[in-house]
Amino acid sequence: MSGGEVAGILVAVFWAILVSFLAVVLVRLAQTLRATTKLVAEVTEQAVPLLSDASSAVRSAQTQIDRVDAIASDVQEVTSNASALSTTVASTFGGPLVKVAAFGYGVRRALGRKAGPETDHVPPAPARRTVIVGRTVPSARRRGKRKKD
Repeated sequence: MSGGEVAGILVAVFWAILVSFLAVVLVRLAQTLRATTKLVAEVTEQAVPLLSDASSAVRSAQTQIDRVDAIASDVQEVTSNASALSTTVASTFGGPLVKVAAFGYGVRRALGRKAGPETDHVPPAPARRTVIVGRTVPSARRRGKRKKD
Protein backbone atom coordinates (compact mmCIF):
# COMPACT_ATOMS: atom_id res chain seq x y z
CA MET A 1 0.00 0.00 0.00
CA SER A 2 1.23 3.36 -0.90
CA GLY A 3 1.03 6.58 1.03
CA GLY A 4 -1.85 7.87 -1.11
CA GLU A 5 -3.93 4.77 -0.44
CA VAL A 6 -3.35 5.03 3.33
CA ALA A 7 -4.33 8.70 3.23
CA GLY A 8 -7.48 7.82 1.27
CA ILE A 9 -8.42 5.13 3.81
CA LEU A 10 -7.88 7.55 6.72
CA VAL A 11 -10.03 10.21 5.02
CA ALA A 12 -12.76 7.62 4.34
CA VAL A 13 -12.70 6.45 8.03
CA PHE A 14 -12.90 10.00 9.34
CA TRP A 15 -15.65 10.74 6.83
CA ALA A 16 -17.62 7.67 8.03
CA ILE A 17 -17.18 8.74 11.68
CA LEU A 18 -18.38 12.26 10.86
CA VAL A 19 -21.42 10.97 8.97
CA SER A 20 -22.25 8.56 11.85
CA PHE A 21 -21.94 11.38 14.36
CA LEU A 22 -24.21 13.62 12.26
CA ALA A 23 -26.72 10.76 11.85
CA VAL A 24 -26.86 10.27 15.64
CA VAL A 25 -27.34 14.01 16.15
CA LEU A 26 -30.13 14.12 13.57
CA VAL A 27 -31.87 11.10 15.14
CA ARG A 28 -31.76 12.72 18.60
CA LEU A 29 -32.96 16.01 17.13
CA ALA A 30 -35.90 14.21 15.52
CA GLN A 31 -36.74 12.55 18.87
CA THR A 32 -36.59 15.94 20.60
CA LEU A 33 -38.86 17.48 17.98
CA ARG A 34 -41.38 14.61 18.34
CA ALA A 35 -41.36 15.01 22.16
CA THR A 36 -41.79 18.76 21.81
CA THR A 37 -44.69 18.30 19.40
CA LYS A 38 -46.35 15.87 21.80
CA LEU A 39 -45.83 18.25 24.75
CA VAL A 40 -47.30 21.19 22.79
CA ALA A 41 -50.33 19.07 21.87
CA GLU A 42 -50.88 18.08 25.53
CA VAL A 43 -50.50 21.65 26.71
CA THR A 44 -52.98 22.77 24.08
CA GLU A 45 -55.46 20.11 25.22
CA GLN A 46 -55.16 21.29 28.82
CA ALA A 47 -55.03 25.02 28.05
CA VAL A 48 -58.27 25.17 26.10
CA PRO A 49 -60.46 24.05 29.07
CA LEU A 50 -58.48 26.31 31.41
CA LEU A 51 -59.04 29.27 29.12
CA SER A 52 -62.77 28.54 28.92
CA ASP A 53 -62.92 28.29 32.74
CA ALA A 54 -61.02 31.55 33.06
CA SER A 55 -63.37 33.18 30.58
CA SER A 56 -66.43 32.05 32.53
CA ALA A 57 -64.83 33.26 35.79
CA VAL A 58 -64.21 36.67 34.24
CA ARG A 59 -67.83 36.82 33.02
CA SER A 60 -69.07 35.88 36.51
CA ALA A 61 -66.83 38.52 38.08
CA GLN A 62 -68.21 41.10 35.64
CA THR A 63 -71.80 40.27 36.62
CA GLN A 64 -70.86 40.56 40.30
CA ILE A 65 -69.19 43.93 39.65
CA ASP A 66 -72.33 45.09 37.85
CA ARG A 67 -74.42 44.03 40.86
CA VAL A 68 -72.10 45.83 43.28
CA ASP A 69 -72.27 48.93 41.09
CA ALA A 70 -76.06 48.82 41.17
CA ILE A 71 -76.03 48.39 44.95
CA ALA A 72 -73.59 51.29 45.35
CA SER A 73 -75.77 53.57 43.24
CA ASP A 74 -78.83 52.54 45.30
CA VAL A 75 -76.94 53.27 48.53
CA GLN A 76 -75.92 56.65 47.18
CA GLU A 77 -79.56 57.42 46.32
CA VAL A 78 -80.73 56.30 49.78
CA THR A 79 -78.04 58.46 51.39
CA SER A 80 -79.12 61.52 49.44
CA ASN A 81 -82.78 60.82 50.32
CA ALA A 82 -81.89 60.46 54.01
CA SER A 83 -79.96 63.72 53.89
CA ALA A 84 -82.89 65.49 52.28
CA LEU A 85 -85.27 63.96 54.84
CA SER A 86 -83.12 65.05 57.77
CA THR A 87 -82.91 68.57 56.34
CA THR A 88 -86.70 68.63 55.91
CA VAL A 89 -87.30 67.35 59.45
CA ALA A 90 -84.83 69.84 60.88
CA SER A 91 -86.43 72.75 59.08
CA THR A 92 -89.96 71.56 59.91
CA PHE A 93 -89.54 70.79 63.59
CA GLY A 94 -86.48 72.88 64.42
CA GLY A 95 -88.21 76.25 64.55
CA PRO A 96 -91.18 75.13 66.67
CA LEU A 97 -88.93 73.15 69.03
CA VAL A 98 -86.76 76.19 69.62
CA LYS A 99 -89.87 78.25 70.32
CA VAL A 100 -91.22 75.65 72.76
CA ALA A 101 -87.85 75.44 74.49
CA ALA A 102 -87.64 79.22 74.76
CA PHE A 103 -91.20 79.35 76.12
CA GLY A 104 -90.41 76.63 78.67
CA TYR A 105 -87.27 78.46 79.70
CA GLY A 106 -89.19 81.70 80.14
CA VAL A 107 -91.90 79.97 82.19
CA ARG A 108 -89.31 78.28 84.44
CA ARG A 109 -87.50 81.53 84.94
CA ALA A 110 -90.70 83.43 85.70
CA LEU A 111 -91.88 80.76 88.16
CA GLY A 112 -88.44 80.64 89.75
CA ARG A 113 -88.48 84.36 90.45
CA LYS A 114 -91.96 84.31 91.96
CA ALA A 115 -91.50 81.21 94.11
CA GLY A 116 -87.93 81.63 95.33
CA PRO A 117 -86.40 84.17 97.78
CA GLU A 118 -84.46 87.11 96.55
CA THR A 119 -81.04 85.95 95.49
CA ASP A 120 -79.66 89.10 93.95
CA HIS A 121 -76.52 88.90 96.06
CA VAL A 122 -75.60 85.43 94.64
CA PRO A 123 -73.78 85.63 91.34
CA PRO A 124 -75.42 83.55 88.63
CA ALA A 125 -73.73 80.30 87.58
CA PRO A 126 -72.23 80.25 84.10
CA ALA A 127 -74.84 79.20 81.58
CA ARG A 128 -74.43 75.88 79.77
CA ARG A 129 -75.67 75.80 76.25
CA THR A 130 -77.36 72.95 74.41
CA VAL A 131 -77.27 72.70 70.65
CA ILE A 132 -80.65 72.00 69.05
CA VAL A 133 -80.83 71.80 65.27
CA GLY A 134 -78.13 74.32 64.60
CA ARG A 135 -79.21 76.79 67.32
CA THR A 136 -78.27 77.18 70.94
CA VAL A 137 -80.66 77.45 73.85
CA PRO A 138 -79.38 78.19 77.36
CA SER A 139 -80.01 75.39 79.83
CA ALA A 140 -81.91 75.95 83.06
CA ARG A 141 -79.82 77.63 85.74
CA ARG A 142 -79.70 76.27 89.26
CA ARG A 143 -80.79 78.67 91.88
CA GLY A 144 -79.43 78.52 95.35
CA LYS A 145 -76.81 76.18 96.72
CA ARG A 146 -76.24 72.61 95.72
CA LYS A 147 -77.35 69.83 98.03
CA LYS A 148 -74.60 68.01 99.84
CA ASP A 149 -74.90 64.23 100.09
